[in-house]
Amino acid sequence: MSHLFKCVILFIMLCTTASREFKVGDHFGWRVPDPTDTSFYTHWAERNRFQVGDSLVFEYENDSVLSVEEWDYFHCDASNPITAFDNGKSILNLDSPGAFYFISGTAHHCSRGQKLLVEVMSPQHHPVPVPVPESPPPSLLAPQGISLSPMSPSPEAFSPVASSPYDSIAEDSTSIMLSNSAVMAPFATFLVVLLLAL
Repeated sequence: MSHLFKCVILFIMLCTTASREFKVGDHFGWRVPDPTDTSFYTHWAERNRFQVGDSLVFEYENDSVLSVEEWDYFHCDASNPITAFDNGKSILNLDSPGAFYFISGTAHHCSRGQKLLVEVMSPQHHPVPVPVPESPPPSLLAPQGISLSPMSPSPEAFSPVASSPYDSIAEDSTSIMLSNSAVMAPFATFLVVLLLAL
């Protein structure tokens, strides 16, 4: 197998991998937030989208990070963690959809805002799109000289409405994932065909 072929295959594999690494708190890291911004980590999590396969990187000094159950998160109870780390840089993999709860193991840090709730999105199954005709068949068109009734519902009456904020999030993430695969799939196919032609 040629060196070029191996490089292209590696490139395709890297481009189609969707997992990402998130540094918790960005430049702020994992520490007690300012007393005027105790929701710092909540806001940080809301600005990001987490998917199965992603990972969180906690960077801290003289502290710890605990993965805990929901009750322990809301009550800042560090007595029974699922996992505990105190090495200064901890990487935790988000290996399933749902909620992940993290708190500081240092006394009083959690109650001062050093806690993180991450919602991991489940993998989406994309339905096969149904082709839509460009124009309706002639039998469905209104005859010339006849207008549609003013009592006909407006197009807005049939517009989909999200029933909750999570519906629109799921739609946004689906379009993001589709646009990524829509760009990469033709490119990957082109490269494979090009290599086979060589």
